[in-house]
Amino acid sequence: MKDFIRIVVAWCFATVACAQAAEVSVAVAANFTAPMQKIAAAFEQDTGHKAVLSFGSTGKFYAQIKNGAPFQILLSADDETPVRLEGESAALSGTRFTYATGRLVLWSKQVGVVDDKGEVLRRGAFEHIAIANPKTAPYGAAAMEVLTKLGLAAQLQPRFVQGENIGQTHQFVMTGNATLGFVALSQVTVDGKIKEGSAWIVPANLHKPIRQDAIVLTPGKDNQAATALMAYLKGDKAKAIILSFGYEL
Repeated sequence: MKDFIRIVVAWCFATVACAQAAEVSVAVAANFTAPMQKIAAAFEQDTGHKAVLSFGSTGKFYAQIKNGAPFQILLSADDETPVRLEGESAALSGTRFTYATGRLVLWSKQVGVVDDKGEVLRRGAFEHIAIANPKTAPYGAAAMEVLTKLGLAAQLQPRFVQGENIGQTHQFVMTGNATLGFVALSQVTVDGKIKEGSAWIVPANLHKPIRQDAIVLTPGKDNQAATALMAYLKGDKAKAIILSFGYEL
């Protein structure tokens, strides 16, 4: 009889949890793909809510949101787009916060190509260099800022292979379409170490800080999963995942 009661009680709790579970549609900056996949899995396990993820460039997401795309949360690759959406009444005032600060890295899949001071850029011993579209991708804008400060932007521009977003830019280097490229440190890092190849972690003083802000969009109003996810991103478990991919908090 006691076992039966325990089963009934457990079933009741499960039923209530399922009834309260909700989904939230999240537009995620491409550089945050790997950490957000891990965070979403932990979020669902811990809360019962499900985060439905879409990955792409922040600039493209902005255009889609303005054209009525029903995203409920934006995890931007910058801190300007959420402010803009908030000012245009496309996002909820008071929900914006910085969930991570990104780091830019010059990376090659090949060992020995990129030195730890980035001098390979001056030597020019490569045919193509990948860079994200600086007009729509904040990491691309940061890369152009670095090259401009180094006085190499005009010299290297004919060698650019331009990705639509930082995810595609990373793929260009992975597949050999570019010998090296400016990508997000999170894309090539596991537990604080470069996974493969060679890299130069770009000094932070060579570009503006890549502050990545999250914000609840208008369709996310009153969505309990959206509220729960924003709180979860501020929690210790999510922060540990974010740090493990080379971001700063």
